[in-house]
Amino acid sequence: MVWGKRVRLDRITSNGKMICVPMDHGVTMGPMKGLTDMDYIIKKVSEGGATSVLVHKGIIHSLKEPPRIGMIMHLTGSTNLSLAPNRKVQVGFVEEAIRLGADAVSVHINIGCKEEHEMLEILGNLACDCDARGMPLIAMMYPRGENIKDPNNPEVIAHVARIGAELGADIIKTVYTGDPESFKKVVKGCPVPIVIAGGPKSETDRDVLEMAYGAIKAGAIGVAFGRNVFQHDRPDAMVRALHMIIMQGKSVEKALEVLKIG
Repeated sequence: MVWGKRVRLDRITSNGKMICVPMDHGVTMGPMKGLTDMDYIIKKVSEGGATSVLVHKGIIHSLKEPPRIGMIMHLTGSTNLSLAPNRKVQVGFVEEAIRLGADAVSVHINIGCKEEHEMLEILGNLACDCDARGMPLIAMMYPRGENIKDPNNPEVIAHVARIGAELGADIIKTVYTGDPESFKKVVKGCPVPIVIAGGPKSETDRDVLEMAYGAIKAGAIGVAFGRNVFQHDRPDAMVRALHMIIMQGKSVEKALEVLKIG
């Protein structure tokens, strides 16, 4: 691995583990709960122990001060107002991310939709650009679209994750299969590190922490949880609880104690 990538990867992780809080939802869904004051929420998750946040370029421009944790700039987007919301188009460039001080870039790829081929081309081209500039690339790989019958099928998820690695991503973010045993197969079949997505807001804190615990047990390096963190009543405490599981190897019960305090 080139030295520049190694330096930047260390800025978005801690001892090889990751607690990323994606906050790119404003393009897709608008100013949703938890993302109206970006400086505030980034400060809170930073205080909780997150290793990185993921935002679009306009948010980087608007921040009052640079984050004290790793910053990942998202390079693709679509909106839920679109006639083709699964079609992610490129909205940023690696050179732009470097100029804005980002430590890594990310792309969202939906496998199984009719525009899949366009997104694969974006992924391949950006991987080449990232290698040339020593910039880490996170690929959000989702089984999502007209040709996906079961988005929770472990074999489909393993295939989707492998595509991201095959085309040059340094870290894969994908959906959790629901249990450690089946997710182990996803991790084993992917030659680069994996983090799991949080998906929609979960009903309970236990659900969120058990998902993280299961993924770590299966060999993932961490999580990329958005709504389950920034929409939490105490986002800093939720990150602390995740930190206990991911960084310290604690149990779900121990992590829940953090959320019961105060």
